[in-house]
Amino acid sequence: MRVRPLLGAAAGAALLLLTGAGAAPATASALAPTGSVTVDTVGRIAADGTVTLSGTYRCAGSSGPVFVSSSVSQGASTTRYGIGGTRAVCDGAEHRWVNSGRTRSGALVAGTAHVEATVMELRSFGVLPLPVFHAVKNQDIALTRG
Repeated sequence: MRVRPLLGAAAGAALLLLTGAGAAPATASALAPTGSVTVDTVGRIAADGTVTLSGTYRCAGSSGPVFVSSSVSQGASTTRYGIGGTRAVCDGAEHRWVNSGRTRSGALVAGTAHVEATVMELRSFGVLPLPVFHAVKNQDIALTRG
């Protein structure tokens, strides 16, 4: 599943909704990142294509549901595979996250991979929930068999 086009479409929709009638204007402080996320340097890939990624996150000041999502790509490919999502607790403390997801057979192999982890809240602006990003981390990791 390609993630970047979906994020672009979501951002475009958010911009249109925020400038449209009936939408509450978002302030810069309401959209400012308020957290952090890390990615462990080693991820796991099972024989059936299941990838497990992990790390830590910290966030505070949420008013809607918050999630830690992750995606992975490998080599020169522009295809990113979504690897699970974890519900986050935004209490200001550091927490662990672990996401697992199955890719199609042979899509990823043991070796170097690139991971993007995101802490994202669905916050209500007017009548619609819109994404607010608390933290984003891009990092190269080692995928190992196991």
